[in-house]
Amino acid sequence: MNPLKYLSGYSPDIQQQVQQHLDAGTLPKLLLKRHPVIHNVRSDKALYDYTQAIKNQFLRQSSPLSKVIFDDKINISHHALGLHSYVARVQGNKIKAKNEIRISSRLKRVPEPLLRMVVVHELAHLKEKDHNKAFYNLCTHMEPDYHQFEFDLRLLLTCIDANISPYSADKADT
Repeated sequence: MNPLKYLSGYSPDIQQQVQQHLDAGTLPKLLLKRHPVIHNVRSDKALYDYTQAIKNQFLRQSSPLSKVIFDDKINISHHALGLHSYVARVQGNKIKAKNEIRISSRLKRVPEPLLRMVVVHELAHLKEKDHNKAFYNLCTHMEPDYHQFEFDLRLLLTCIDANISPYSADKADT
């Protein structure tokens, strides 16, 4: 199994630097230095409110969200940490459409910027369905450090796979 599978799209130089940090055991310390505190969004209601606040700030005119929840069934094997679904149902003569966002429960104990990056990513799907230039422009409009936070999340996932997560549940929240 490739220990740097989450970084496969990055240059060999970046991958080599990350591998060196991984081998030296300094990758968790690097993440803790960048993001020392985990967020306090623990419930589905808090996640809905958090997501709705971002949506209201940047995507006020977009379709409403019917549900935003932490989902235990989403994991890395699905190659996703969040899912946006658009469900259309026929009710009588009308079509009712609902937008739902599901965020992996694994993100309950991560720093707020990393949660925000995933939420922003899923909100961007309200406007742009595909991962194209317009999609990523929207992501960086909502979160200017989007790409850095995505990289940091990839570093965290690399740590988790190596069983050296700096934010594990048995460590105290700082």
